[in-house]
Amino acid sequence: MSSGVDQQSQVPAKPTFGEVQASALVESVFGLKVSKIQPLPSYDDQNFHVYTSRTKDTTDGPTEYVLKISNTETSKNPDLIEVQSHIIMFLKAAGFPTASVCRTKGDNITSLVSVDSGSEVKSYLVRLLTYLPGRPVAEIPVSLQLLYDIGRLAAKLDKTLEKFHHPKLSSLQRKNFIWNLKNVPLLEEYLHALGQNQTREIVEQVIQLFKEEVMTKLSHFRECINHGDLNDHNILIESSKSACGDAEYRVSGILDFSDMSCGYYVFEVAITIMYMMIESKSPMQVGGHVLAGFESIIPLTAAERGALFLLVCSRFCQSLVIAAHSCQLYPENKDYLMITAKTGWKHLQQMFDMGQKAVEEIWFETAKSYESGISM
Repeated sequence: MSSGVDQQSQVPAKPTFGEVQASALVESVFGLKVSKIQPLPSYDDQNFHVYTSRTKDTTDGPTEYVLKISNTETSKNPDLIEVQSHIIMFLKAAGFPTASVCRTKGDNITSLVSVDSGSEVKSYLVRLLTYLPGRPVAEIPVSLQLLYDIGRLAAKLDKTLEKFHHPKLSSLQRKNFIWNLKNVPLLEEYLHALGQNQTREIVEQVIQLFKEEVMTKLSHFRECINHGDLNDHNILIESSKSACGDAEYRVSGILDFSDMSCGYYVFEVAITIMYMMIESKSPMQVGGHVLAGFESIIPLTAAERGALFLLVCSRFCQSLVIAAHSCQLYPENKDYLMITAKTGWKHLQQMFDMGQKAVEEIWFETAKSYESGISM
């Protein structure tokens, strides 16, 4: 297992490159002439939307890219970045709508760049991916069919990765990675960010239940590689007109593979359900449609289904607690960090108020309705 960020349950420092610096990186490392560059929202890495100019040597091919600058902690783990990049290429070759990974002038897929700030020298891994067009799911009213399709996509992705092999695959065994769903107990280190209130009490209950009811049953779950972050901003869609003139949406892009790690099938569907609930006007109905899509490819076992409610609650807790902690560190990035929190606390509270049995009944009955061809 590789060393670096995953040996520490800490929130890493985000890079702070300016547009001029980022533009110079693209030209010096990748040999492309930048015509325009602008920052993209991000969590703890730094991303830029890059527009390039055509030259006499590049009359075809893409002109828009995403420059990804990894934070200092992740940059200490080049094996992990290499594996993630190869997974993106593997999935693209398998027909998934992922970006293409661009080569450096030295024909590598990453470059380590050192910056002297005066007091210290910091090193950052940089990559360049082709830009994927489309709108994030967060910007549209999500139909039941799209929820089903997204659940199916999550399962197909994990299923396809069963065939992925790489000599450095062990780097995905991210023991103390704060975003791996297995590591919910690590949230105890960050509870101070919530203060003393009812929301903290719910999180403490979820952590305790997780220790008792999930950690003791992990051996009953089937292992796989998880994308780990199929949220409503990492799935892009494109619209087309249906036969009756209505807009129909299909997935046109999958973004951000930086949270990939070894996990379990049930983790992927739980994470996907949680994020699809965020913008929904009927959040408790979401899970059944996502689950039906997922189970059309990978039916869950009884043990996996029994853990689903608590795993969704646990992902809410991860997102909400880490966001609160990150806001204390980076208040200037509060708007982006608190996207989930706007409705997340309300949804988590509602799940707790309804209880596992009532929520499961909705999810499982909805999923079952697809078997008869009548979705609820």
